[in-house]
Amino acid sequence: MILSMILLFVIGYAFIAMEHKIKIDKAAIALLMCGAIWTIFSLLGHDENITHELIDHLGDTCEILVFLIGAMTIVDLIDSHGGFGVITDHITTHNKHKLLWLLALITFFMSAALDNMTTTIIMVMLLRRIIANRKERWLFASVIVIAANSGGTWSPIGDVTTIMLWMRGNVTSGALMGSLFLPALTSTVIPTAITARYIARKSTTPMAATASESRLPKGVGPRLSKFILVVGILSLLFVPVFKSITHLPPYMGMMISLGVMWVLTEIIYDKKRGIEESIKNRVSKVLKHIDMPTILFFLGILMSVAALQSAGVLTDVAQFLDRNIHEVFTITGIIGVLSSVIDNVPLVAACMGMYPVADTAAVASSIDPSYLQSFVQDGLFWHLLAYCAGVGGSILIIGSAAGVVAMGLEKITFSWYFKRIALLAVAGYFGGMAVIFLEHLLFGL
Repeated sequence: MILSMILLFVIGYAFIAMEHKIKIDKAAIALLMCGAIWTIFSLLGHDENITHELIDHLGDTCEILVFLIGAMTIVDLIDSHGGFGVITDHITTHNKHKLLWLLALITFFMSAALDNMTTTIIMVMLLRRIIANRKERWLFASVIVIAANSGGTWSPIGDVTTIMLWMRGNVTSGALMGSLFLPALTSTVIPTAITARYIARKSTTPMAATASESRLPKGVGPRLSKFILVVGILSLLFVPVFKSITHLPPYMGMMISLGVMWVLTEIIYDKKRGIEESIKNRVSKVLKHIDMPTILFFLGILMSVAALQSAGVLTDVAQFLDRNIHEVFTITGIIGVLSSVIDNVPLVAACMGMYPVADTAAVASSIDPSYLQSFVQDGLFWHLLAYCAGVGGSILIIGSAAGVVAMGLEKITFSWYFKRIALLAVAGYFGGMAVIFLEHLLFGL
């Protein structure tokens, strides 16, 4: 049974990777893969609790999907009101190299406050208004994906996995930020510096050079555009604050934010007289443009991984690594590489289940206290796990939510990213690990 499930997963991912060659949407493959894997698990697993596990995993997956729908709606609402043009107006550099660095650094810091998926949506939508050449835009978008994944690792609210580690007490916010800021920055700087060599040295004229009013949709003035941008960004920033205060799941905060935006825009448009209903950018209109194939792709992928998790495949892998390697840099390094193919959430969840937080008594009584010391709160293993699971997802474009979103928005092909970006992401990944090693060696972080 286990071999059949793994084989189906591998075949499914192979077809997803060859989407542009076989001309079948990756969402369709993901849904078929999900159904087939769960069917085999049900027929051959002989587990009476499969239905309950399926419902539990579906609930966890739907949290991500609802969050994604809310984030995409708010971002599309800002864009439909010309909000991102306000930001572009302040990007005055005509130098593409400077533009690449500017976008990478903005993404890196924004991703630490927002989640990497939302940040990627915002920055890719912004990128469309600056770079006209499609293939050149793919290079910029790829750097944005890397910067978003890296930026999310050094903040307790920057990524789903860091939120998991933070809420369960494996790490604390201060120690995580202090330990991972430089490694995460390194994993962004190295790929950006290399990518800059591929960017043509000729200058570009950002669209900000033209009057912003000329780019605004019909019925939208500069004041409304700026208002929607400010309220939209504040709504997105509200989500991690809401979670920190209430400890409710992020999707609940996102739904509140979307509800507020919906009410505000309804009030605004109800007061606008003399404007045709067809040009009013209400939320109900924006929702019709949500990229549902991407949503369904997430559903299929996450539920497929959930089946492997329920079957014990991920736990078996973690146990194998612990028995045969017994070295935290190597274990987390492998987990990071795996996260480029397998979603990092179940990988981190499996590791958290396999390696509980060690206390001082357990360390003192251990036959290998130096190894077990890595598993105490804010131990080396947990910081490495947060870094590797997040940054490792940049190695393949399907390895992270940010990558999948960019892939969907810009139609970046798997093979193009693999040929041109994967090695750059690997260089940044190991560069950051080297910084962690030096921090641990020199300062005991």
